[in-house]
Amino acid sequence: MRAFREAVEAGDLAAVEALLAEDVVFTSPVVFKPYAGKAITAAILGAVVEVFEDFRYVSELSSEDGRDHALVFSTRVGERALDGCDFIHLDDDGLIDRFMVMVRPLSGAQALAEAMGARFEQIAKEAEARTATAS
Repeated sequence: MRAFREAVEAGDLAAVEALLAEDVVFTSPVVFKPYAGKAITAAILGAVVEVFEDFRYVSELSSEDGRDHALVFSTRVGERALDGCDFIHLDDDGLIDRFMVMVRPLSGAQALAEAMGARFEQIAKEAEARTATAS
């Protein structure tokens, strides 16, 4: 998990994307339906980097087998402070195959939903472009 954490903290989106499995499933804190696939997950994470301000991981928990991780973070979206957790599972190859984000408080989640919603058309276009170049 060190490589992922360091990539996120450095804003190295290419390194983050390299750690995602092709069949990764991303579960958003503000959208009911999970997103499946590396292209859409990478595009969403790219937008999150733009939306989150003063982002920092504050603690990390890992399972004994090293396949499940919880990375607790603190950040802001505009004027709203929020805390959250990235729940990450690694596949047999050590790539991220499940990525679920939870955030609180409700006002922070609402600010996040609004900021990401405003970017979603661009996120979808970026995911489409990533898929086309990967083919």
